[in-house]
Amino acid sequence: MIGENLAARRLNAPQLMTTPPLLTMTDVSKRFGSVVALQDVSATVYPGEVLGIVGESGSGKSTLLRMMNLEDTPDSGDYRLALPELDGNLFDLDRFARRMLCARQIGIVYQNPHLGLLMGHTSSGNVAERLLIAGERSFAELRSKAREALDASEFPLERMDARPIELSGGMQQRVQLAKAIALEPALLLLDEPTTGLDVSVQALVLDTLKRLQRDRAITMVIVSHDLGVIRTMADRVMVMRRGRVVEEGLVDQIFQDPQHAYTQQLVHAKL
Repeated sequence: MIGENLAARRLNAPQLMTTPPLLTMTDVSKRFGSVVALQDVSATVYPGEVLGIVGESGSGKSTLLRMMNLEDTPDSGDYRLALPELDGNLFDLDRFARRMLCARQIGIVYQNPHLGLLMGHTSSGNVAERLLIAGERSFAELRSKAREALDASEFPLERMDARPIELSGGMQQRVQLAKAIALEPALLLLDEPTTGLDVSVQALVLDTLKRLQRDRAITMVIVSHDLGVIRTMADRVMVMRRGRVVEEGLVDQIFQDPQHAYTQQLVHAKL
């Protein structure tokens, strides 16, 4: 059944591009000293689409994701989200405006849960923190919405008052996911969400992500070095090397008939 659903989504993937993109990045460049992290990178993501970004360590994929989350500012480039309340280059927003935009419209799940969670607070409190930033003040509403988000991420509700530091890696990722989706953001960013998890736990996390994407049509960008994760989740793939996009296309195109020598190397190394 999962395979049939994925096949149907991929056959319909070109139809996504008949609507305007939700996310548009144009000519984004970033240096850290003499290191070129990103060089003239452009990307589009369409509503309801899952875009996968692959490449070896140091290729720039995680740096690009941080740009999408407005955690950093490039040396040059343009970033836009097609949302009613937004206009202009998002990189021009001040720190407060970025924080409010990310709280309401951009969710992120980090590879390292310590980056996304307050490990000494309760799991429900971590989700409530995001709601507080967005302006919710009623304790009853905070509790109810945190519970709803944790349930949607398939977190065991009997442990919603446990602290993440007491939980397994898979459960910590579910708390991060609940926090990310609590306000039903327009865009969900996933940075190596299954790295370091046991294979069985990886499968459960991916099943949860697929269900959320199917049921809520969440627009996602997922970064992973694991091509199996990308093949399972993504509609389209961007391949990055040394801060540049070297190839882009539908997931089946990239995996079955890669054109760039570097993409061929990546794909064949995983076969």
